[in-house]
Amino acid sequence: MSAQAVERESMPCDVVIVGGGPAGLAAAIRLKQINDALEVVVLEKGSEIGAHILSGAVVDPRALDELLPEWREQGCPMAETPVTDNWHWVLSKKGKTSLPHLLMPPLMSNHGCYTGSLGNLCRWLAEQAEALGVMVFPGFPAAEILFGEDEAVNGVVTQDMGVAADGSHKGDYQPGMEIHAKYTLLAEGARGHLTKQIKAKFDLEADCQPQVYGLGIKELWDIDPDKHVPGRVIHTQGWPLSESESWGGGFLYHQANGQVALGFVTALDYRNPYVSPFHEFQRWKQHPAIREYLEGGKRVAYGARAINEGGWQSVPKLAFPGGALIGCAAGFVNVPRIKGSHTAMKSGMLAAESIAAAIADGKAHSEVPEYEANLRGSWIASELKLVQNAQPAVARFGGDYGTLIAGADMWMRTLKIGLPIAMKHTPDYEHTGRADLYQPIQYPKPDGVISFDRLTSVAFSYTNHAEDQPCHLQLKEPALQLESELGVFAGPSARYCPAGVYEWLEQDDGRMKFQINSQNCVHCKTCDIKDPNQNINWVTPEGGGGPNYPNM
Repeated sequence: MSAQAVERESMPCDVVIVGGGPAGLAAAIRLKQINDALEVVVLEKGSEIGAHILSGAVVDPRALDELLPEWREQGCPMAETPVTDNWHWVLSKKGKTSLPHLLMPPLMSNHGCYTGSLGNLCRWLAEQAEALGVMVFPGFPAAEILFGEDEAVNGVVTQDMGVAADGSHKGDYQPGMEIHAKYTLLAEGARGHLTKQIKAKFDLEADCQPQVYGLGIKELWDIDPDKHVPGRVIHTQGWPLSESESWGGGFLYHQANGQVALGFVTALDYRNPYVSPFHEFQRWKQHPAIREYLEGGKRVAYGARAINEGGWQSVPKLAFPGGALIGCAAGFVNVPRIKGSHTAMKSGMLAAESIAAAIADGKAHSEVPEYEANLRGSWIASELKLVQNAQPAVARFGGDYGTLIAGADMWMRTLKIGLPIAMKHTPDYEHTGRADLYQPIQYPKPDGVISFDRLTSVAFSYTNHAEDQPCHLQLKEPALQLESELGVFAGPSARYCPAGVYEWLEQDDGRMKFQINSQNCVHCKTCDIKDPNQNINWVTPEGGGGPNYPNM
C-alpha cells in the first residue's frame, strides 16, 4: 500500500457498533431504550441494512418479544408467516424417512417460531433504531481498530474510499473517518476480520475450544402456488453428504408471497479435499422429495455465508478493554435448532445494558465484566448447554451414530441427568486430508432448471465491487498456495468457495497460476476458515461492496 499521509476527520460518540445485523441493531435499540441521550452509531459494510444478511430463517421470537413486545402489531415482516408444519427427513439417494417428533427433544420444536427473511427483519429493526435516534451508516465498513495509549479500544476507522489496486489514491479518494467511542461493540457476524484481531490481541480464546463452522448456501424460489404451504418447515440430513463421509443438512421453508427459502449447510470439517459444498447443494436439490417442490418454479436469489457451529464450549471471553463481542462474532448459534438470531439479539441487549450502566457510572474504555457474567447466567447459556455436544458428536461419530448420540445427550440434559462434559473441537482446516488419499468427485453437470453453475448463481446474489481497488483476499505467503494448497491438497479453494473466486489456471509454460476473482466474493468467509494453511486473510473491501441480497 502507498505511504501517502492521510488526514482523517473524527466523530465522537458514546457507543459504536460494528455490524447492522440482529445483534448490533438489538444492542443499539436497547441502549436508546435505557438512555435516549446516548449517542449510538451503527456501521454496516453492506450497501444497505440487510444487503449482507443471509439466514434460513426460522426465528425464535424470544429476544424480539423482550426487546419490542408489540413487534407483531408494528408492521414487522417476520410476523407474516408463523411456523405451522414441521418435518425432519433423513434422505437416501432416492427416498426419505420422516423422524417422528416424539423422538425429538422438546427444545427442537418450532412451535411459536416464524419463518421469513432475516434481512427484512434487520431492515425493520434499523427503522426502529433510527426512530429512537440511532445513527445508522450503511456502506461504511469498519476497517481498523483504534487503540488508546493504555491499549484499550477507543473506536474504529472506516474504510478508505477511492484507493486503487496499487495503493495510490484515485480522483474520488476519500479517507475513512475515525469514530471515537467510549465503548465499541463488534457485531460483525461469523469470522469478522476485526473480531479476529481483537481475539488475538486480548487472547480471548485462551479458555475455550476453537470455533468451528459450516457453510450455508441458500436460494429463494417462487414456486407453483399449488405446492406452497405457508409456514411449512422441512429439515433434512443424510444424502448426499453421506456419500463423502461429510455431514450437514438441508432446509426448505415455505415463506410469504409464494416463496420458499431453501439451502444446504456443509460442515467445514470435511476431510475429502475434493468435496464441493456448492455442488453438494445442487445434488440435494435434485432429490425427488426436494425437486418436487421446485419443478415449475423459478429461482430468484442466491447467496452463501459461514455459520458458527462450535456451540457453548467455543464461546470466547466476551469483554475486552473498551468493548465486547456480541452475536455471531462470539458464536451463539444453537446448531441442532439451526437458530442463532434470538441468541444474537439477546447478547446485544445484555451488552447494551451493561455498557449503559458503565457509562452512567462515568466509565469509558474500560472492561465491562458484568456483560460476561450476565450472559453466562442468562437463557442463552441454559439453551446452548443443552446442545453443546450435538455438533461434536456428529462430527466425531458420523451422521447416523452421531445423531443418535447427540439426541440421547440432549434428552439427558433436558431431563437433567446428562454428564457435565463438553466434547472438544479442532479447527476445520486441520481436518483437510491430502489429495492422494482420496478420489476426485465427479459431480453431475447442472441442468439449468433445478441445478445451476456457480457463475450463474453469483449473478443472483447481485454482488458488486468497485473496480481497481486493493484485493480484499490477502495471501500471507503467495508461494505457499502453489507449494501446499495445490501440491498437497489439489487446490480445494476452487471447490470450497461458493462464488468461483479462486481458480487454478495453467499458463503457456505449463506452470499453474492462482487467480483470485475478488469481484465475485459474496463475503461468506469460507476461504478464511478452510484454507488448509490459513494463508488467506479476508479483510473489508471498499464500502458497499459485496452481495446485495433481496429478501434473504
